[in-house]
Amino acid sequence: MFLAKVEGSVVATKKDASMSGRKLLLLRPQLVDEKNPAQFRPGTNTIVAVDALGAGLGEMVMFTQGSSARLAPGMKDAPVDAVIIGIVDSVDVLGKQIFSAKV
Repeated sequence: MFLAKVEGSVVATKKDASMSGRKLLLLRPQLVDEKNPAQFRPGTNTIVAVDALGAGLGEMVMFTQGSSARLAPGMKDAPVDAVIIGIVDSVDVLGKQIFSAKV
């Protein structure tokens, strides 16, 4: 599993039939900063993931990739490589909270 922020959505009107009705989101993985482990730094790549939970723009999510993504409910026969499997409430690193969804 990995952490990422939702940066946008992807719309594809023509796609594999098994992907019909699935919401696609653009994710930017978040990495713990090696120089300052009390904060995240954004990764350089982006990933398109199927949203199985109803995540929104700017939210921190957990996602899985590869064969594990197809283990998510309803994904067994879909050609997916990444699926959002959780919406993050908080993250603690070395006893310090570095992310909280509460405003």
